Amino acid sequence: MGVKIIHPADGPEMHTGEGYGLTQIEKVIGLARANSIWPLPFATSCCGIEFMATMASTYDLGRFGAERLSFSPRQADLLMVMGTIAKKMGPVLKQVYTQMAEPKWVIAVGACASSGGIFDTYSVLQGIDKVIPVDVYVPGCPPPPEAILDGILKIQELIKNEPLRRRNSPEYNHLLHQYQID
Repeated sequence: MGVKIIHPADGPEMHTGEGYGLTQIEKVIGLARANSIWPLPFATSCCGIEFMATMASTYDLGRFGAERLSFSPRQADLLMVMGTIAKKMGPVLKQVYTQMAEPKWVIAVGACASSGGIFDTYSVLQGIDKVIPVDVYVPGCPPPPEAILDGILKIQELIKNEPLRRRNSPEYNHLLHQYQID
């Protein structure tokens, strides 16, 4: 049998010398945030079942730094909306989003959360981006666990490269104002 070489995860860019290493605090914080996500699952239908499979041992979302699910918005930083959202649930979803502390991110999992799916009716919200801003869309009806993991990896990349001051920027505040979140 051959020897399997294990490579460590990439750290932030550093300037190194004998006995020291210099990097930007923004990169260290981004790396720490990206690998310690606390997701809040907001599941209403079949996409929630696929998410349960993603958390199980075969796919094990914990390997990606999102082991601790939070069922309290005040202790979560990633809102994962999975399934059909009725228009009556829109204000509840918005309230859950506003109760989350900054920085926070949102994933719309599946066709229903992204665009209303096959339910083009008066009672179904045609995408959660009508009530809250969305960072990553995961396609599928329902999306397989691999697609959900890909969405988590995309969120991690976004978190890792997000500037610390983005949340205080006029652009971000304008975006929240468009959603009537102040």
